[in-house]
Amino acid sequence: MSTAVATARPREVLADLLPASRVRDVALVLGGAALTGLAAQISVPVPHSPVPVTGQTFAALLVGTTLGARRGLAALALYALAGLAGVPWFAGGSSGVSVSFGYVLGMLLAATVVGALARRGADRSVVRMAGTMLLGEAIIYAIGVPYLAYAADMSPTAAIAAGLTPFLIGDALKAALAMGVMPAAWKLVRR
Repeated sequence: MSTAVATARPREVLADLLPASRVRDVALVLGGAALTGLAAQISVPVPHSPVPVTGQTFAALLVGTTLGARRGLAALALYALAGLAGVPWFAGGSSGVSVSFGYVLGMLLAATVVGALARRGADRSVVRMAGTMLLGEAIIYAIGVPYLAYAADMSPTAAIAAGLTPFLIGDALKAALAMGVMPAAWKLVRR
């Protein structure tokens, strides 16, 4: 088993190091959705914003990076569909469509993009992982903030003030954490 782990190829993501099977893929997708749902429960209200700080975006980007584009998209799609169907695992135990649902939609695309970049080795160095995480965060905001403006009937300026600006420092910290975690995970599995 350790030889399979030690022989990682550049087009692999961490999940590919597990023995391949449909059962593995289903378990990874279910686990990625569950991890995102659990991380969304880490929710801190932000004054003057309908959007809380959560661990959800961090989990979604790590799921995409770890599972790759297809499985990452499937995990986030399952997360979104289950939340729409009433599973209370959106931020703070909510479900259904809210003013912050655009961020969930952004996570679908972001997980796909960071997963595709991870297949190209973007998760194996600190610098490339930083760029990958920042791009993923930008995608989430590019969809989430306009959706917030529309759904909450806010001006674009107000939506940026309520749905982007308060989160920049936290997202920088999440990116820094991922910059350490993913390259370290690759170093660990290469041993």
